[in-house]
Order: sequence, then C-alpha cells, then structure tokens
Amino acid sequence: MKRLQIFGLLNRDMDQIEKELYRSVQGDDDLLTETSLHLLKAGGKRLRPVFVLMGGKFGKYDLEKLKRVAIPLELIHSASLVHDDVIDDAELRRGELTVKAKWGDKIAMYTGDYIYAKALVMTTELKNPRIHQILSKAMIEMSIGEMEQIRDFFNSEQSVRHYLRRIRRKTALLIAVSCQLGALAAEADPEVARLLYNYGYNVGMAFQIRDDLLDLSGTEKQIGKPPGSDMRQGNITLPVIYSLEDERLRESLLEELKSIREDHSTVGHAIDLILSGDGIARSEELASRYIDKALAALEQLPNNKTKRNLRDIAYFITGRSY
Repeated sequence: MKRLQIFGLLNRDMDQIEKELYRSVQGDDDLLTETSLHLLKAGGKRLRPVFVLMGGKFGKYDLEKLKRVAIPLELIHSASLVHDDVIDDAELRRGELTVKAKWGDKIAMYTGDYIYAKALVMTTELKNPRIHQILSKAMIEMSIGEMEQIRDFFNSEQSVRHYLRRIRRKTALLIAVSCQLGALAAEADPEVARLLYNYGYNVGMAFQIRDDLLDLSGTEKQIGKPPGSDMRQGNITLPVIYSLEDERLRESLLEELKSIREDHSTVGHAIDLILSGDGIARSEELASRYIDKALAALEQLPNNKTKRNLRDIAYFITGRSY
C-alpha cells in the first residue's frame, strides 16, 4: 500500500520524512536494522505523519520540529503492527512477508521493541512536556486496546460499544493525537489543537471501521493479505457483530466461527453469510456518521487550504478501496 498522493505541496516534506524514517531505525545491530526496514519499506499510507504536518499548518510550520513528532508516531504505529503480526500469526502485511513470518516470533518481538525505543529517542529532542504526556498516554491506551482484542478473540457475545472502545484505543487515538500534536508542536491555538484532535478521532474511527469492512469485501491485492484474515485470527469486527444480531444469520454464523476456531476452516462461507445480510451496510452507515462528526469539527477551524485537504481526506477514507 503506497503513501497517499493527494496532499500536493506536502509531498516534498513527506519525501524527507520518508527518508528520515528509514534512517531513524538504523543502528549498531545489522539484524535489527534489517528487520525494522523490512516493514517500513513495504510501504504504508503514512497517515499519521501527514496529519502531523497538516496540524502544523495551523501554527508556525517548522518541518524540523514537526518531523520529531511525525516520525515517532509512524514508528509507534509500525512497532504495534510488528507485535500484532506475532499475536495474529500473520504471514502477510502490505503484500509482503511479515517480520514474524520471515524471522520468527522472537526476532519480531524484539524488532517491535526496538522500533518503539527509536521512537522515544527522537521525541526526547522536543522540549514540550505536554507532547510527551499526550504521546505516553496514547501508547498506554494502545496497549490496553491490544489486550482487549486478545481477550475478545472469538468472543461472539461482545457488544458494538465494546468494539468501538477497542478501536478507539487501537487506532483512532493515535490518529487523533497526530493531528493534535502537529498543532501543539507548531504552537497553534489550544482550541485549534482540540478541534483537530476531535477531527482526527472521528476520522480514525471511520478509518478502522472501513478497514474492517475491506477485510471482508476486498481482494488480497487490495488489502495486502487474504480476505477474512481478521475472522481467521479470531478478531470479531463490527460487520460480524451486526451480522450476529440478525436472527436469520446468527446460528449459521456461530457454527462457522466455531469451525474456524476449532478446525481452522476456511472463512469463505462465513464471509458469504455476512455479505448476505445488512451488517456491511450498517457498518458503512456508522463510518459515515463518524465522518460527519469529523467534518463538523473541521468547520470550526480557520479557513485555509489545509482545512480543504483535511476535508478531502475524510471523504477519501469513507470511500477508500485500500
């Protein structure tokens, strides 16, 4: 999955961040450098650095300061993916073998730890304690979200509310603080930083719901891994929860989930059941409601080109195909 190419003038600065992202994980140990670069060079949308730079446009835009927020946020996200792939026993990420698949669980876990540490080293160059506090709290919440996901593997009784709380911690929060910290690093007005946080939070919620939808309705080429990977790993996402609420589908879907868990059955029939109901449509509707909330926060921000770009991103995420 390549970096999004809809940001016009930010592309030059994003090119610099991309290069420094690779440099940031290089160190004395050749293997850790290689494993860290393996995931980073597989690509990614780089949403978090882009949101940092856009947040910075509402204040005193200084790339030297902003990159010390943008790069650590992308590293934190990347480290969490390396750990996720171990927990999920995943073979593919962004169309490439995962670090876990190529080097094994132990190397992958230490790679994730190493990337986290590199992120923290870079943030120490920033002298604003508020940025450190926000980032540390976000990392704690992410860890809690990961633990909740593990506890809920194959839990067919979980509620929509529980799912939303989990994705808030796992995904939305880091996107929200990316927008917020970009503004804070650029010394923007605190109210602007708050509104950007609200925008990022709601975009992040929609983004994760849409990602979960693509896992069921996308192709392996589109999403970089086999469709139904979440369900195969026991991750019960919003379309599945909605489908389990449908009495016409519930018993058959529960049987399919049981087979997947016990016999490692294929997920094709389970996906067909979900696609036959209204779980996909209901999930898309909820994602759209989050986008509406993001746009409402955006409307209160000063009018400039970045505001229009943020609006475009919100619309793009709602209808994205990768």
